[in-house]
Order: sequence, then structure tokens, then C-alpha cells
Amino acid sequence: MSGPLPTSIIIPTYNGLHLLARCLDSIRKFTEVPYEIIVVDNGSTDGTAEYCERQKVRLIALPQNEGFPKAANKGLAIASGEQMLLLNNDCVVTPRWLSQMLTALHSSEHTGIVGPVTNYASGRQQIETGLGGIAELLEYAEGHNHSDPAKWAEVRRLVGLCFLFKRSLYEQIGPLDEGFSPGHYEDDDYCYRAVQRGFRLLICGDTFIYHQGSVSFRQEHPQGWKELIERNRRRFIEKWGCEPASAD
Repeated sequence: MSGPLPTSIIIPTYNGLHLLARCLDSIRKFTEVPYEIIVVDNGSTDGTAEYCERQKVRLIALPQNEGFPKAANKGLAIASGEQMLLLNNDCVVTPRWLSQMLTALHSSEHTGIVGPVTNYASGRQQIETGLGGIAELLEYAEGHNHSDPAKWAEVRRLVGLCFLFKRSLYEQIGPLDEGFSPGHYEDDDYCYRAVQRGFRLLICGDTFIYHQGSVSFRQEHPQGWKELIERNRRRFIEKWGCEPASAD
């Protein structure tokens, strides 16, 4: 890179104002490279839109809850950054998080998507810290987050909680598949498509962020959460002819 290029941070949200405010505060505190924030509000009724207007972030206000893939795609469509980052509203970012992930993303021409390690995720991105509270985990991240390519790991699947990719990848493979709405497995699908096009995916083992985990889905689908996951797993299998786990 000739210099730091802006990253568009896209945050879909639904009735999670307390989570969103915490997430935005952490971005502003711990991000030392250029960025823009785009919040896509899925028809919240808790004052999210008004809060975003006061915060002077770019806001897309949807009249109803369209789910994660559709909301994410609307944010991606207006993003101006050379990198795009999909971020769950229940994440808290940490010191040097974005600069280190950008270092990994631009470590080679063929690296297309990178993601951090965290306390709550499926697959290899979850690590055990022995800690529970946010304050403890932020202190852990301060010591942990030091750029180290030896801690990067190439994988075939990344979880979409904090999903950083190049605009060039987006221009080649397009937006998320909205057939996975309201959510789950759209990130597996995106990774699968990226790998098919020859892109590398990296876990940034040198970069830890906090993730609370599945708050919006449990709130919106308290009884049907497991059924939703299974339905979208079957959709992935029908689309690609393999189990999602085989993309890992």
C-alpha cells in the first residue's frame, strides 16, 4: 500500500442500542487508521436511528427487520472504503485491532478475507483465555494484540462476526447471498465462493476482539433459533453439494 486506505465498517443492528453504543465507543477508542462507520438499522424501535444521527455515522434505516445478509448488503452497496468490514453489533474491538488485520489482509495479493480470534465463535477462531468479563478481556487484548505473522493461519472458513475483505474480492464475487436470510451460513457461503476464486483466508491469531454472541438472533427467534440454523445448513448443502464443515 502507498498509504493507509479507508476501511468501511458496516454494522447491521436490530433493537440493540446498548450493544451498538458500546461497539461504536470501542471503535472510536481503539482504531488508529482511517475508517468510516455505516450502521444499517433493521427497523429498531429502541431509538437506534436517533442515536446514530446524533453520532454522525452513516445510517441506513430500514422500515422492518430484513435480517443480517440483506442489511449487510445495503451497507456494502454504499461503502466507499478500499476494504470492507462486516461487524456484529455485540462486538467490542480492542487495541490495534484494525491496523493488525489490515497488515494481514495486505500481506499478499491473493489474501482476500481475514478475521480475528475471539472468546465466542464457532471453529478455530474461538480461543480460551480463562477470563470472562469485558474489562478482563480488554486487558488481555492489550497484551495479546501485537502484530505477528507467525500467528496467522490459513483456513477455508471464517466466521462473519468481524469479517474484513478487499473491495477487489467484493467486486469479483458480489454481495452476500440473501437466500440465507435472516442469517447463519451466509458467511460460510461467502468464504466458499472466495476460495473458489483463488483467494486466501487468514485467521489473525495475533488480534483478539470481544464477542458477546448471537444476541439478535436469540431475541428475534427465541423458539426457532436451532431450526433456522438447520434450514440454512441444508441450503448450503443444496447449493454446493457438501457440508459447510468441509469448507473449514
